[in-house]
Amino acid sequence: MRDVQNSHDNRKIPIKKVGVKDLRYPIEVLDKNNEYQSTIANISMYVDLPHHFKGTHMSRFVEILNEYRGEVTLRNINQLLGKMTDQLNSDCAHVEIDFAYFISKIAPVSKRKSLLDYNCSFIASYSKQDQQYNNILQVKTPVTTLCPCSKEISKYGAHNQRAIVTIQVKYSDFVWIEELIEIAESSASSPLYTLLKREDEKYVTEKAYDKPVFVEDLVRNAAVLLNQDPRILWYRVESENFESIHNHSAYAMVESG
Repeated sequence: MRDVQNSHDNRKIPIKKVGVKDLRYPIEVLDKNNEYQSTIANISMYVDLPHHFKGTHMSRFVEILNEYRGEVTLRNINQLLGKMTDQLNSDCAHVEIDFAYFISKIAPVSKRKSLLDYNCSFIASYSKQDQQYNNILQVKTPVTTLCPCSKEISKYGAHNQRAIVTIQVKYSDFVWIEELIEIAESSASSPLYTLLKREDEKYVTEKAYDKPVFVEDLVRNAAVLLNQDPRILWYRVESENFESIHNHSAYAMVESG
């Protein structure tokens, strides 16, 4: 049959990204405590398209992904990118893999166990011309923050809020998802838990009260810890605090040089 995608296009407009977006796919991710964890990912795969080609072969994206069914990690994502450029006759390839990652959390006093989910991403690109890979691990961690100003000026208590800390890193050696979660949680007033009994709720509330942090403190605390890790080549830390006494969020971001 005639290959319409490979036919000539005379508009002379190259396309920077073309491919498949939000393909739901089962994957297995490396788990620090349990070796592997099965989850469902939303995967987007793109390549560039030279101006003289009419289209790309969309089915090949899924065929390539099928070859990596099972383990998809930052350890083998470069192989996937290289195969995309080879089989789709492109110079650049991009992959975004978004997935839920679960960790067993132990309540601080009752020691009850429950699962808490974290939104994670592998974001990677490859340039054949430069022979350059660009890999980013992104982890979004929910935490609790308590306002230092509210604690200072209030006669009773202080307002707190749930926040999402987003950490992106480039690295020279493997970094575990759990390590970035630990950095985010230790930088906040308190971690979150899915299951808390009354004695746990008392502990968590008092822990947050004893460690108030502004949104600015949170991202700076995380940056200090990332600066101490020689594996981290670059990072960006963002925090969005969903205010409990305002109808808006507080936000801060730091990025390494």
